[in-house]
Amino acid sequence: MRQIPLLFLFVSLSVSAAPAAVKVDVLQTKLDHPWALAFLPDNHGMLITLRGGQLRLWQQDRGISDPITGVPSVWAQGQGGLLDVALAPDFAQSRRVWLSYAEAGQEGKAGTAVGYGRLSEDFKRLDDFRTVFRQQPKLSTGNHFGGRLVFDGKGYLWIALGENNQRSTAQDLDKLQGKLVRLTDQGKVPEDNPFVGKPGARAEIWSYGIRNPQGMAINPWSNALWLNEHGPRGGDEINIPQKGKNYGWPIATWGINYSGLKIPEAKGEIVAGTEQPIFYWKKSPAISGMAFYNMDVFPQWKNKLFIGALKDEDLIVMSVQGDKVTEDGRILGDRGQRIRDVRVGPDGYLYVLTDESDGALWKVSPGS
Repeated sequence: MRQIPLLFLFVSLSVSAAPAAVKVDVLQTKLDHPWALAFLPDNHGMLITLRGGQLRLWQQDRGISDPITGVPSVWAQGQGGLLDVALAPDFAQSRRVWLSYAEAGQEGKAGTAVGYGRLSEDFKRLDDFRTVFRQQPKLSTGNHFGGRLVFDGKGYLWIALGENNQRSTAQDLDKLQGKLVRLTDQGKVPEDNPFVGKPGARAEIWSYGIRNPQGMAINPWSNALWLNEHGPRGGDEINIPQKGKNYGWPIATWGINYSGLKIPEAKGEIVAGTEQPIFYWKKSPAISGMAFYNMDVFPQWKNKLFIGALKDEDLIVMSVQGDKVTEDGRILGDRGQRIRDVRVGPDGYLYVLTDESDGALWKVSPGS
């Protein structure tokens, strides 16, 4: 276990003063609960998922497209639906677009699934969609799907999975609830995954003890994968998940139940055999998508980490120094919109999706 004394845990108890004002250009409205975006190469625009099951193309000169056909059927209930989108590392040759989504099971329950299809040259179809991963067993009645996808540039695909609001499953190695999964970029299980060949454990698992992951990105300065997750009432976290490690949920948590009572399985905030987050919020902002800023376009944002907030309707700005982060402030709270995703565009601007029935795509830059 990585020993982190309580004194040196990074925790947000209150929000610091906001950084300098920002400029927000509204690029698109009337998006029904957009969830994620991915930039196409050669200035062809961006793909946007809508939770209800649509994949759309947004282009600067044309706006939002009709729904792209060939997308798999999704279980669009509660927090479930069409979730993340990511381009394959070899997209220029394969034109593979990867999607995560909620997939129906039996008895009204669902789980997260991941697959890919080939985007047609005219951007209108996903051909030959193939599902390569399914969360098993299917336990969700509408909550905690996770679903973030990240390719790490080293030949691996990472999939963040929620515990379907079934707390104890996050500790069960024979289940894929509350886990970080590591596959090859072709969807296979790597031979060096920590639980390969171990009886009673799923070979796909990289780390476990996760509640409801909502943001995931590669730190460009360390090349390490960073993951954030919702706590219950309090205890939203940022972690740097290590091979085979247990990140505590529900036996170790900085949060309590929504009722105000203690989490029944919890043994405390710091529990032997579990890893501590590198940062946590005592009061949950309901964190979402996250993006590191490593561009020269806006030097004042260099070495910053941006994290969306759903409940707090804001964009959190954090400074990164090695494996430590501190919260600088928040920059979109005056907009009154739930922030679902944030990405750094190839032009150096931030692109933000708002999780509303009349959701929007924003282009964000530092104000004058």
